[in-house]
Amino acid sequence: MERRSFLKKAGVGLAATTIAAPAIAQTQPAIQWRCASSFPKSLDTLFGAAEIISKRVAEATDGKFQIRIFAGGEIVPGLQVLDAVQNGTIEAGHTAPYYYIGKDPAFAFATALPFGLNDRQQNAWMYYGGGLEIMADLFKDYGCIQLVAGNTGVQMGGWYRKEIKTLKDLKGLKLRIGGLAGQVFAKLGVVPTQIAGGEIYQALERGTIDAAEWVGPYDDEKLGFNKVAKYYYYPGWWEAGPQLSFLVNIKKWEELPKAYKAALEAACAESNVHMVARYDAKNPEALKRLVAGGAQLRGFSKEIMEAAENAAFELYEELKGKSKHWAKIYPEWKKFRDDQYLWFRVAEHGFDNFAYRPAKAAPKKK
Repeated sequence: MERRSFLKKAGVGLAATTIAAPAIAQTQPAIQWRCASSFPKSLDTLFGAAEIISKRVAEATDGKFQIRIFAGGEIVPGLQVLDAVQNGTIEAGHTAPYYYIGKDPAFAFATALPFGLNDRQQNAWMYYGGGLEIMADLFKDYGCIQLVAGNTGVQMGGWYRKEIKTLKDLKGLKLRIGGLAGQVFAKLGVVPTQIAGGEIYQALERGTIDAAEWVGPYDDEKLGFNKVAKYYYYPGWWEAGPQLSFLVNIKKWEELPKAYKAALEAACAESNVHMVARYDAKNPEALKRLVAGGAQLRGFSKEIMEAAENAAFELYEELKGKSKHWAKIYPEWKKFRDDQYLWFRVAEHGFDNFAYRPAKAAPKKK
């Protein structure tokens, strides 16, 4: 009798739970956002990062919160995403904040600085080193909040029509390059220009530029740079761990239910992990294909690397007087960077130097 009574009560409780769940879901509003990406759909890893965010948010909210992703140029040009989010043309954008250093050089901290942080160090700074908190004031000035949403890992140094052996070879070179790296290259005599990803091939093919950097083998192969430039340089010392951001209009963010905010934050974190993992998986085979197709791999000389490093830190000192945000962020970032470099020299560098050395030739049979 007692057992039947218990089961009856349990059944009522289970039914109540089953009925309550949809009722709770129905209390949440249906929201539809538009998100402009800075990247073309052909770059499935970069553009695809925003698609991951859209999919996960919809799944986590039972389809109530929908974010539609538009490729660069469909709503606004790829390099105007921040402006569109700020003025409310769109609710959100997926972009590389260093595209907007013309507004404030401190935006570079949210993507990459020459001779800066690799992808793991960038994540460490953002999530646990105070990066998100100290960057928040800058994004607030532009009516946005920033969520970390992707990283390519260390990039290549780009495609060049001629070999770059010495500093003299850089003089007058017209190079497509983003972020503060253009200002560093300018100190070395290069003529930098910033062009959105979907427009680089045509500029290189027509000779409007002499060289171009983008990301790495997987994307570069898709964009066809190897067809119009022969020499493929490494490393991209200006982008050791360039991070992408999901920007949200601050008013729209404040209107979101708490559960929707949590879903979006979780989706961006997942996208951040997936992007670098996908590039690490795809780049090796793409590099093999590019080399097999005639691409000539070249490493930047020590002379160029050292000159670029000196020019970079000279620039950083100059920027202290040009941006209040830079003056505030740079000392904190630099201290974090130096501590990271000290740590990575111990275990990481020790392992890498041994493990990645050229393979020994097999011993000859007697």
